[in-house]
Amino acid sequence: MNMITFMFTLSLTLSIILTTLNFWLAQTNPDSEKLSPYECGFDPLGSARLPFSIRFFLVAILFLLFDLEIALLLPLPWATQLQSPITTLTWTSTIIALLTLGLLYEWT
Repeated sequence: MNMITFMFTLSLTLSIILTTLNFWLAQTNPDSEKLSPYECGFDPLGSARLPFSIRFFLVAILFLLFDLEIALLLPLPWATQLQSPITTLTWTSTIIALLTLGLLYEWT
């Protein structure tokens, strides 16, 4: 029972401290840009059918593509503990080489 009381008291104390710090450190005088509903740099009162550059979409799609492919490397620390780490190294090198070749192809 003492442990539960201690944890509750600690949690309550930390919550009060963090809330007090939040109110104390928070920005109290936001400017007009922060108060606007859109912070993207476009005028929200203008036409919604403004043309965008195709390069913007190309960069966004390539970012998503390479970001998702990099996610394939996330289990690598666990895969190095398998029976044959040479196989893991080979597959990792292949994925990185393919990503590098794809980036060079798109860059040119």
